[in-house]
Order: sequence, then structure tokens, then C-alpha cells
Amino acid sequence: MENENSTSVINGMADMTGARPGAAAKHLITGRRAVAAASIGNALEWYDFSVYAFFAMFIAQSAFSQDGGSQLLKAFMAFGLGFIARPLGALVIGAYGDRVGRKAALTMTILTMAVGTAVVAFTPAYAAIGIGAPILIVCGRMLQGFSAGGEIGGATAFLIEHAPADKKGKYASWLQASMAISNILGALVATAVTLFMPKDTIASWGWRVPFILGLAIAPVGLWMRKTLDETPEFQREMERAHREKKSTKAPLFRVIKEHPVTLLLGTGFATLWSICVYTLIIFMPTYVQKTFHFESQQAFLASLIGNCFMVVTCVYAGSLSDRLGRRTVLIAGTLLMLVGIYPLLFWLSVSHTIFTLIAVQTLFCIMVAIFVGVAPSALAEIFPTAVRSSGMSLSYNTAVTIFGAFAPAILTWFTLRPGGTFAPAWYVMCACLVALVSIALLPLGRRPAHA
Repeated sequence: MENENSTSVINGMADMTGARPGAAAKHLITGRRAVAAASIGNALEWYDFSVYAFFAMFIAQSAFSQDGGSQLLKAFMAFGLGFIARPLGALVIGAYGDRVGRKAALTMTILTMAVGTAVVAFTPAYAAIGIGAPILIVCGRMLQGFSAGGEIGGATAFLIEHAPADKKGKYASWLQASMAISNILGALVATAVTLFMPKDTIASWGWRVPFILGLAIAPVGLWMRKTLDETPEFQREMERAHREKKSTKAPLFRVIKEHPVTLLLGTGFATLWSICVYTLIIFMPTYVQKTFHFESQQAFLASLIGNCFMVVTCVYAGSLSDRLGRRTVLIAGTLLMLVGIYPLLFWLSVSHTIFTLIAVQTLFCIMVAIFVGVAPSALAEIFPTAVRSSGMSLSYNTAVTIFGAFAPAILTWFTLRPGGTFAPAWYVMCACLVALVSIALLPLGRRPAHA
């Protein structure tokens, strides 16, 4: 009798939670695989971006004409031009993910990114094909930008919808943690290349090695994404739409029509997200070499150490937001950047030591991580399931294209001008002010929005 009662209790609990005994363990395994699948693909996206920034000077010498300063500016312009394709990728892949599924969208992004990486890796030198070299670099960057445009919305929706209700912030934080991991890999590869190859060899062909190694990640990420199930939340949304005979087509037009204010506020919020990453994480290794004359190995080492702290801080910030709420942690991260960036850059300007460089880069990474570790879950939760991928992709990539894409090129131009030493600090601080207004107005909470 006692056993029967116990069985009844267990079955009753299973009925109330909608799961049977053992389903929790299965859900945990699926959730971890979802984190791995999304993170590996996202790491490939960011790895290519980071190694391009790390080797921008060598790419400039190989694929672009004229003097060194102009070459670097052109290389960063090519870096920025790739972002023009991001809104298109956000529209096409984001809508595809809302119509067909998160899994299909993520498979598309990783394949497109791999093709773009291959184009950059195998572009002949300017001396060999002339103007064709920079054209190919731009084409490769456009493919990478198109892929990245759809990645952020699809990957975040994928993680949010696979996560338990009380761990959505932690799961989504891995999206930005994987960015830091890819920066670590990029810095390790960059350090190895610069240590074991002379500069002439790197300029000739050595800069291609990191991109070729990046291609090896693609098959692993593709396999993991193709073997995962579609998210339960998306499946329920499709079933509900079918029952209610609602069209699942044109999610882009739906999100623009039904959520225009949310899109506008989300874009303002994502402005700081894009600017702080591209200024303090991606551009910084080149900035400290050109402005403060650090060696490339020193810049890469500082980036490597800083990104190790960024991985841990991203996950901790995401977990903390599950307990304290997204808004609280986001405001803390924004205020830290607002008041901390200028003093840190000033310290670096008067103390040109490797210790100072590592300390400053590490503190930059921690401050950025507190914000970006929470940003994916916060932005995803303000959109309903039916338009989540489209809404997030559109708002994020609009901000990235306008404010983040050309940040390295703009800041390179400013820092080459008299009095432009602290341009990165002013740029990020302005974005902090915009973000504080957006965060105050966004409908942020601990639970995702429902369709």
C-alpha cells in the first residue's frame, strides 16, 4: 500500500510538471548539449572576427595597397563593410528561424560562416591579383557578416527555449562566454604565430594560418547542431499557431508592426552591447600597439588573460541575473564602464608596462562581461516566442551595423589625429548613457515574454 501511494505521488508530480520520472535528467542532458552546440558555432563566428582584428596589420600589408597607416584603415574598413550584410542576415535568417525552426537557422549560419572564412583565408596577395585581393576580402567579410546577423537571434532563442525557467540567464550567458573562449583561442593562435614565425613570414602567408585552423571548428559545430532536437517552446508555438490557424509567415513584418517601441528600445540597449565589445575587446589589442607602442606578443597576452576572466564573469553575471533580475545586473555593468574606462586608459597612457596592460585589459573584460553576460537573455525575453529570433536579430544587428561595425576604423582614424588618444573611452561612455535610458524603459523581468 505504501509503495502504491509513493508511486501515485511520483506520477502526480510528473503530471503536474508535464514530465515523467527521468525526464528531468534527459532535459538536463539536452540543455547541456544545446549550450555546447550553440556555443561552438558562436565561437567560430567570434573567432574569425577576433583573429581578423589581431592580424589586421598583416592582412592590410598583404591584401591592400599604399602606405601602412592607410592600409590598416582600409583593412578595418573591410572589417566594417562586412557588417553591412548583418541586417540582411538578421532579416533572412531571423525570419527563417521563426518560420522553420531554431535548429535549421543555426545550421545555415555555421555553413555560411565557414564559406566566408575560407574566402578570407585563401585570398591571394595584392601583389598577385591587384584590386581582386581587397574585393575578395570584402566578399568573405560580407558572408561572415550575413551569417553573424542571423546567429545572435537564433542562438539566443535556441538557448533560452532549451533552458529551465530559473536558469535562462545562465544558459544564455554562454553565448557571450563562448565569444570570450573564441578570443582566448584567437589570442593563443596569434601568440603562437607571432612567437614562432618571423614578421616577414607572417606578412607573407602566416596570417592565414589562424583562419585555416578556424575552419576545423565548423564540422564539429555543424554536426552538433544537426543532431539536436528543435526547442520545445518553438514546437509548442507552432502547434498553438496551427490550432488557432495563425500564419507563421512574415514574422519580420509582425515584429515591426506589433513591437515597434520594443525594437527601438532594444536597439538602444544593444548599442552599448556592440560598442563595448568591438572597442574594448576586439579593437584593443591593435589600439595598444598603435597608440602605446606595445609589442604584438604583449597585446595578445593581455587579451588572452583578460578573456579568461571574461568567460567566468559572463556565466556568473548570467546566473546572478536569474536571482536579482536582469535590470539590476545590467545597470551595474553599465555604470562600471561609464566611470571606469577613462581612468583605466589614462593609467595605461602613463604606465607603459606589461603589468599595467594586463591589469587594464582584464578589468575591461570583467566590466564588459557583467553587461554582455546578461544582454542576450534580457534582449530575447522582451520578444514573444513567435517573433523572438527576428526581433532580437533585427534590434541587435541594427545597433551593430550603425555603431559597432566601423568602431575599429573610426577609432583608428581618431587615434591617428592629435588629441585622439582617449577616443575609445569617450565612444563607450556615450553608449553607456544611451543604454541606461533604454534599460530603464525596457520591460525587463525574470521571466521571458510569452506569445
